[in-house]
Amino acid sequence: MPTPATNQGLQHLLENTSNFLVAVEIETSRGLAMEEEARKVSDLARRLTDIDGISLVCLTDNPGGNPHIRPEVLGQDLLYRGQEVTINVSCKDYNRNGIESRLWALGSMGFRNVLALSGDYPTQGFEGQAQPVFDIDSVGLLEMMRRMNEGLPARDWGSVGREVRLERTNFFPGAAVNPFKKLEGELMTQYFKLAMKARCGAGWGVTQIGYDSRKLDELLRYMKRENFEIPMFGSVFVLSAGAASFFNRWGIPGVAVNNRLMELAQDQAGSGDRGRAFFEELAAKQIAVLRGLGYRGVYLSGRPRLDRIQRILDIEGQFAGDDWKSFADEIHFPQDREFYFFEPGDGPGRSSDAVNAEYLESKEKGASRRARIAVPVSYRIGRIAHSRAFDPKSLGFRLGRAIYSKVEKSRRLSRLFHIAEQSAKVRLYGCRDCGDCSLPDIAYLCPESQCVKNQRNGPCGGTRAGKCEVLDKDCIWLRAYDRLKPFGEEESMLQRPPVFRDAALRGTSAWANTFLGRDHHAKLRRQNEADSK
Repeated sequence: MPTPATNQGLQHLLENTSNFLVAVEIETSRGLAMEEEARKVSDLARRLTDIDGISLVCLTDNPGGNPHIRPEVLGQDLLYRGQEVTINVSCKDYNRNGIESRLWALGSMGFRNVLALSGDYPTQGFEGQAQPVFDIDSVGLLEMMRRMNEGLPARDWGSVGREVRLERTNFFPGAAVNPFKKLEGELMTQYFKLAMKARCGAGWGVTQIGYDSRKLDELLRYMKRENFEIPMFGSVFVLSAGAASFFNRWGIPGVAVNNRLMELAQDQAGSGDRGRAFFEELAAKQIAVLRGLGYRGVYLSGRPRLDRIQRILDIEGQFAGDDWKSFADEIHFPQDREFYFFEPGDGPGRSSDAVNAEYLESKEKGASRRARIAVPVSYRIGRIAHSRAFDPKSLGFRLGRAIYSKVEKSRRLSRLFHIAEQSAKVRLYGCRDCGDCSLPDIAYLCPESQCVKNQRNGPCGGTRAGKCEVLDKDCIWLRAYDRLKPFGEEESMLQRPPVFRDAALRGTSAWANTFLGRDHHAKLRRQNEADSK
């Protein structure tokens, strides 16, 4: 049986016990907290505290891009009742100042567990679709919490600008990952980004929704192989025929239900109870698989009623110890020609520790040389220009710094040089003149013009077969992977500190900012130099 609810914190449970934990996601509502729908949500959240086995209640933050009551409104009442609560914080609705302000408020109210999310692209709202922010992403949010936990530097203006440290926060941040990806490039970049999140302080993780036990197995094996193991929750969405059809049509970005599972769900919906017993047993089997694979808990979602949650937990508690292996083989609904990092294991729903032989072959020198033929000319130009002029160790960089030091003394010359820069970068890369260029970070693909979420620290989880959840074109991080792999550089694409774009540089020369040490590249160099001393 799952572990009973406890007033011990999530961090204590994960670090000091071997308990398998049950987290239940509660979706907040739109409208005043005293309205009927909000009262139902609040009542469900309160009643969850009475169920044996619920370790954690997780509250959503404007799910699906729709405006809802902030999760902390409901969460504070749960804290008072002794329930362990996680607040989901997404980055789409706030700039980094707004995010920091909100984190101070959460910390002041007593919330510790924060699930860091970039967020779904906004859909409906007041008078139509809202303009998203995405000034910071989930990686940046994790880094912000890490630094707040260390004590952010600030200015004490009462003491002539003396630098002081703000009081330390005590967040225990979590991260999300989507291992249910079809293409090699979109799956591997999810893995790379999760490793980056772990380095930025993620203390636990949760998968997005999927129905392929082999991918769940593979994720833990990959983390162990790469030595960045953090406690993981696996998502279990209590399915229905309607939800299966919705997911099959890509109703929720990042959630894939293949045709075989959709047809199975529709067949079950024709039974006397409209498939309720089948879907409850399916959820229970998924939980058993997670327990058997070594996950630290389950993250239940899908707006299940209280009685259904209890039945699912009761069913799972009746399974025998090794039943999960047959369930894993049963719950294997991959996409057509889906990529796996590891070779198959003992059954179709499990992986082995052997790395995919075709993948290894594709990384050999001969295959890499052949793959370089397809690399775009714009990327080749960018590589050459960077090595000759923008590498700080190059003669071209020293020359550029000397030239721009003189150019900046003349407003007219600065303007002419900026025009020349833009005439090249707009044509080659679709530059939006942000002044803090990430082209070298993403294989010379511009996140400002080619990513609706401006993701500078890895892809979001919302792609489908490599296509952007909003735009009908390939994700720039998949394209970056495909450009870097022929040169053997794809594994290092996210092995760096997180990028924060400085909005003060917008409309200024990115070249000048690079040569004169004003952009994020210079900040990262200074940070690396300080760390090496």
